[in-house]
Amino acid sequence: MLRRRGPARLLARLRIPANALAAVLGAGLGLMGASAPALSQVELACPGLPVRNPMPREAKPENIVEPYWRARTAELTRVAGRGMGWAQTIFLGDSITQFWDPPVWEANFGSRGAANFGVGGDFTQGVLWRLQEGGQWPATLRPKVAVLLIGTNNSTYANPPEDTALGIAEIIRVIRRRSPTTRILLLGVLPRGADPFDPARVLNQRVNSLIAPCADNRSVFFADLGSVLIDSMGRPLPGVFTDGLHLTPDGYARLTTVLEPRVTALLGR
Repeated sequence: MLRRRGPARLLARLRIPANALAAVLGAGLGLMGASAPALSQVELACPGLPVRNPMPREAKPENIVEPYWRARTAELTRVAGRGMGWAQTIFLGDSITQFWDPPVWEANFGSRGAANFGVGGDFTQGVLWRLQEGGQWPATLRPKVAVLLIGTNNSTYANPPEDTALGIAEIIRVIRRRSPTTRILLLGVLPRGADPFDPARVLNQRVNSLIAPCADNRSVFFADLGSVLIDSMGRPLPGVFTDGLHLTPDGYARLTTVLEPRVTALLGR
């Protein structure tokens, strides 16, 4: 169960300002049709994941009960409702995506039709709700690239990594169904905590090992970029985290240095 927190406690935890985002599935979807069972499509999306019926909470759409999450989600739904034909790249994720350092974002993605659909405090199940029930993937949205970075909040609450990975696989399935030509850049969940033994980091690393096989390197690509944020001993580099989880401007600069070439390459294919 997710513990319910008041907005002030949630904002403090996330460091969110009070005034403030194994085959190629195209062929598989064509064979199965739009009404094919979700489980088989998840299995195709990420070989090796233990498919279950019923699916776990992390792999089912959920309207998260947090005031900030709902306010930000409503804002993005309004944006999507005005039409998304302009978006060439969409970033999906939690507060790490939403609060991308503005100068770093503008310099690297601002002129490329990039849409930041990060939502502070989001989970895999929240992304699924936003895409399926919240209207945040309208018919007009056909980006060349979708960048997906999600799962660390699931680890905050010690969700089983197998369940979180299934949630990520289900997000991939939804994107592939709604926009088969979109290339998905699936990012490994970033390191967190003071050292490699941090419990949530251990869970994140397990999630990464489970979702890496989702990549077929044709429509889905996997990149674990967290090494640019830690030293050889797995400790955070000085000045890259604000709290062991969220990034500073320098942290975003380091992450973007290795992310931007990958986005550029996928946009150019």
